[in-house]
Amino acid sequence: MALRRILVLLLVLIVGSIMLVSPSSAEEKLSLDKWKPDFDPKGAKYKCVVSNVSAPALVGTYAGFQMRDELWKRTNGQIYIDFKPYSILGGEVEVLNMVQMGAVQGMGVSSVASTNLGPRFGVVNLPFLIDSFEKLDKFVSNKKLFDHFLMGMDHQGITGLDITGYGNYGWATTTPVKTIDDARKVKFRIAEAAVNFLTYGTWGFNPVSMPWPDVQVALKQGVITGLDHTPAVCMITKKFEVAKYFTQINYAQGLFIWIFNKAWIDSLPEDLKTIFIQTVHDVCAENRKATAKWEEENIDAAKAEAGVEFFKLSDEEMAILKKQSMDVYEKYAPEINRIYPGDTYKPANFLKEVQDFLK
Repeated sequence: MALRRILVLLLVLIVGSIMLVSPSSAEEKLSLDKWKPDFDPKGAKYKCVVSNVSAPALVGTYAGFQMRDELWKRTNGQIYIDFKPYSILGGEVEVLNMVQMGAVQGMGVSSVASTNLGPRFGVVNLPFLIDSFEKLDKFVSNKKLFDHFLMGMDHQGITGLDITGYGNYGWATTTPVKTIDDARKVKFRIAEAAVNFLTYGTWGFNPVSMPWPDVQVALKQGVITGLDHTPAVCMITKKFEVAKYFTQINYAQGLFIWIFNKAWIDSLPEDLKTIFIQTVHDVCAENRKATAKWEEENIDAAKAEAGVEFFKLSDEEMAILKKQSMDVYEKYAPEINRIYPGDTYKPANFLKEVQDFLK
């Protein structure tokens, strides 16, 4: 226990140093002023620090502030979510470890980074499986499959409660990508995630893994010439200032999985624990309704305001990518299908059940 306390203390010190040295912290902390709560959180009995790498302008990220305000109302000021967007606490891999240790209580972690501690979460990253808003809604509607999905980090002492979205993944690039051959010439930034490495390797592309806070500078300096992400995120985070082309392959949905330190949730009185969990569910369900329209609005803005050109691969080339992607399913299936001691549902082949359900 003494060692654990020392490790937690070290993580807290690391958080503090990140907040001091992050090159964008000063500017972005000022921008948090408009997101301040309209209540005084000092009287809260319980404080929950929650991190996210993105800006509140993303619909899926803004859910953190919605949770904060709704939970304050429902608990009569007993629980305060101190939401930290903009990578204020650091990159996702670092913060995942902080959540596991309890130095940070929660996180809206991207689905791509989530596999570092929860390989089962990789099912939503598999190319061309949950690749539309309609399929995502269908997946969430299946309580048995979705609840098993959310148990993906339970063995790490982390509880998954729900998800919000940030659009369809494609390629933002500095040169036009209209064919697979064009894509092979691009240095794509991908998230620090096993499924993404497998996918890009299978496609025969040139991936570069790096934390999200480093992407803007790397893109401007030419360290990378492309970005695996969603058009709305690229628009809002100004990636289209450099990358003026976007190829819409829509191979996966970008998601934030809202995870929390299990011991912290269990430490709440039973009534507040119930309210906390239900509030996260309600906010996420309502938040997801806005994502599709929000993405279309940002695509229109990217075309009109940033001069971005949008492309799609031919049906023949899309078929090639889909066929190649089956190798990713085969290689990553054991990780997705692994059963852990805390699982209440124990499917023989979780991936196949998801595939069959979404047909």
